[in-house]
Parts: sequence; C-alpha cells; structure tokens
Amino acid sequence: MRQPTASTLLVAVLLVGGCGAGSQDAASTATPPVTAPPVATAQTPTGTAFNPTDIAWLQLTVAMTERLLPVLDLVPARTTDPAWRRTVAQVATTRRAELDRARRLLADAAAPTTNPHEGHDMPGMVTAQEMTALRAASGQPFHRLLAGHLRAHLAQSVRVATSEQQSGIQPATVALAAAVVRSGTADLARLDHLDPG
Repeated sequence: MRQPTASTLLVAVLLVGGCGAGSQDAASTATPPVTAPPVATAQTPTGTAFNPTDIAWLQLTVAMTERLLPVLDLVPARTTDPAWRRTVAQVATTRRAELDRARRLLADAAAPTTNPHEGHDMPGMVTAQEMTALRAASGQPFHRLLAGHLRAHLAQSVRVATSEQQSGIQPATVALAAAVVRSGTADLARLDHLDPG
C-alpha cells in the first residue's frame, strides 16, 4: 500500500485551505489555516488505510452537505414549480445518501467527530445572510437564488471529489468521491436544463 506523498499532503492542506476563502483571491489562500489534517494514516478495523487527503475530503464533504440540506428543505414552501421540486428532491436524496456514507467512513477512520469547518464560509457553502435572502424569496426570484447556490455547491463538490480521486488511497472513500463526481455532474446538467443562466 502506498504511503502519503508530499503531493498527497499538499492536496489535503489545499482541501482544508478552502475554508473561509469565499471570494478572496488565490494569493490570500496560499497560507493554510491553523487546522491542518492529520499527518499519519488512520487504519480501519480491516487495516485499510486512510491518508490525510481521505480524511480532509470526507470532513469537507460532510460540512458542505450539512450546509446545503437546509437550503434544499426550503423548496416545498418557496416554490410550486413541479420541475424544481422534483429536481431538488432528487438532489437531496442523493446528497443525504452520500452524507451517510461519508459519516460512516469517518467513523471507520476514527476521525474526530467535531466539524473542523464549523462556522467557515467557503466556496459551495451558503452563508447565513444568503440563507436569509432565500427564506425571503419565492417563485422566480427564489429559483434564481437557489440555482446560483446549488450550482456553486455542485461545482465545488465535483472539484474537491476529483482531487480526492487523484490523491486519496482508501478504496471506499475514493469510490464515494467517484460517486460524488458522477452525481454532481448529472445534477449540474439537470440544473442547466432548469436554469440555463
């Protein structure tokens, strides 16, 4: 089994380094935050190793999904459009299943149960202010806001899952990343059909 390389550790730091980046420029994200991923690999009961990229990606996936689900839960009360309701219900079902898998893998890795991204606003996450705007909107204005946030979440999810596929080593985690890339890409296509803008 291959050990984490310098490039693997760098990817792990970059995954965590997205925290708080928001709209900041690339130079401002060059310095990683204080919270860095663990350096050693973690072993499952069966001996399959998790490297730092695996752990960092799982933690980020959980944090991003937990921030998205309350947005999706707004849909039944904010729109009567059946296409939007159907698409969002499908996205929510997929994300909840992926969230469950990510949490189980973190438990297998004996990773800390605390969320290292708690309170961080980063690409793909809806801020408290944006959530307030979503709650105040309905109909087409709500659709526009929802489309923007959902597109940002899906694109960032695909981006970081692709990094996990390239640098992760734990088979079930890499498989989950591949599933996130597939589902995220399909959901982006559905969203583009609903909202070409």
